[in-house]
Amino acid sequence: MADWLWLLWPMTAGLLMAIALVPLGQRVLKRNVVFADLAIAQWAALGAISGGQLLPGDWSHLAPVSALTFALVAVFLVHGVIRFAPDHREAMIGLLYVLGACTATLMVSDDPHGAQRLSEAFNGDLLWVTGTSVIPLAVIAGLVLVWCVILRGQVQEKLFLPLFALAVTVCVDQAGIYVVFASLIATPLLVGRMRARSAATAVAACFAGYTIGLLLSASYDLPAGPTIVVSIVACGLVAIAVLRKPAPNHASPSPADRFQRPGGECRVPDGS
Repeated sequence: MADWLWLLWPMTAGLLMAIALVPLGQRVLKRNVVFADLAIAQWAALGAISGGQLLPGDWSHLAPVSALTFALVAVFLVHGVIRFAPDHREAMIGLLYVLGACTATLMVSDDPHGAQRLSEAFNGDLLWVTGTSVIPLAVIAGLVLVWCVILRGQVQEKLFLPLFALAVTVCVDQAGIYVVFASLIATPLLVGRMRARSAATAVAACFAGYTIGLLLSASYDLPAGPTIVVSIVACGLVAIAVLRKPAPNHASPSPADRFQRPGGECRVPDGS
């Protein structure tokens, strides 16, 4: 048993990422801008790569700041697309993703370790997360809980994209683009939307995927990122098979229910 204790930190990181990303993913699905999370994650990775490539050696520790800056730029662009070109938003946000991915490839084209840098950006390496790395994830999870449970109305709505950029930047740095995208979309869609279950149920299914993926990766020497993604999707599919959509309840909602919409996402009051 002691031989597996080193997995506690990666599993803790997986739990915190599930808590942070699932509620944000539910809001992404509600807005019907699924490509937005992938585009912002890609631009965060582009910022990290650019910081590592362009900043002098003494300043390379500022790469996370570069990643957040690029993520915020992507947020600004996504917001502009949603506002000024809503009929073409998915196509244009998809172009933002492709632009970010190709620019990252060009940035490392002359680097002998470029392929490794790109692989790290896409797949991450959550298996080797340490206690120090968990701290920013805990902060992000706490901020998302405050945003989801306490904030309401216009304040909640206006803080969504900046909080999304911050959460994606931190999580991409730890787990890679693919894991972040799967965490944002898989269980919020399969458990939250298609089975109308609460955010807590979607978080639990997502965390189960992290746990199974990490155990398989450690046991069979598999790459952590792709293994976690497959496990998260598999857990979502199992949830669809096991869970049944609740029957409609026409009774008056309880006070607690008024703060939830179908699918368990955080409620924004009407008129916000």
